[in-house]
Amino acid sequence: MVWKKKRPPVLLVAGEKIARYGFGEGHPFGPDRHDVFMRELKAEQLDRKVEQADPGCATRAELQTFHVAEYIDRVAERSVDGQGFLDGGDTPVFRGVFEAASYVVGATLTALDAIMEKRARSAFVPIAGLHHASRTGAAGFCVFNDCGVAIELLRGRYGVQRVAYVDIDAHHGDGVFYGFESDPDLLFADIHEDGRSLYPGTGAETETGAGPAQGTKLNIPLPPESGDEAFFAVWQKVEAYLNDTRPEFILFQCGADSLAEDPITHLRYSEEAHAHAAARLCVLSREYAQGRVLAMGGGGYNRRNIARAWTRVVRALVEG
Repeated sequence: MVWKKKRPPVLLVAGEKIARYGFGEGHPFGPDRHDVFMRELKAEQLDRKVEQADPGCATRAELQTFHVAEYIDRVAERSVDGQGFLDGGDTPVFRGVFEAASYVVGATLTALDAIMEKRARSAFVPIAGLHHASRTGAAGFCVFNDCGVAIELLRGRYGVQRVAYVDIDAHHGDGVFYGFESDPDLLFADIHEDGRSLYPGTGAETETGAGPAQGTKLNIPLPPESGDEAFFAVWQKVEAYLNDTRPEFILFQCGADSLAEDPITHLRYSEEAHAHAAARLCVLSREYAQGRVLAMGGGGYNRRNIARAWTRVVRALVEG
């Protein structure tokens, strides 16, 4: 008799330690985003089809693989009194912000380690994908860039060189793009609202990398009011890019602020865009990356959209 080997599960890294990453009532990035998603996940009975893990907390050494020491020190110091902002006004300080942000990075690394150690075939982290933070500072609600740390540790810890970062958040993933702008082995594909109409104002189609990485990165800005038809058309470019570059691991930032009726953006996708992207990345990952996909929730400020889009991503991972 031939026994079939059981597939590793899809891992969900969630819980109170990352739920508390938020900037209070009235701020678009409030701490309720986590629980809105979890309620929908349970309503769809998808919680029964994933394995759940608590997030670890990133160490200082892990944070320093992407961020400079001076910035890490500043966040730690400001975290004590919880006053002011870490950037020009988008990212407030709150007491314990250092620990909360460290758990977000730790959650992504918990998922990454499980995938690389074959304890999970793919993973989803709802409060993660903080793609605006640069190596030297906070930006756009993002304190530490868990995506950047994950890329560095995939290389330093596991020897994975060709990492693909795919981003469908309405905002350009500038912290990742400029953090690896000159790195030809960081594969970058980002579909976002045109920076001429939306923060951070970057991600033009002509931005394809710098120095030895020139021509290796893909930015696809869409005009405001673009919906599913436009997304599905340009998604074909992302697939062609990944087929050409053959990544060994795929990071997927699936911000839900690109859905219609988000309060701070102007794209008009339905959740079908996120479901399709996740499903297709599962297919491509089996071809090139041993099935390894780590999805991160990213932005999204309409709570109903968060619940719908992220749940569809999890369903695609489970079925993929």
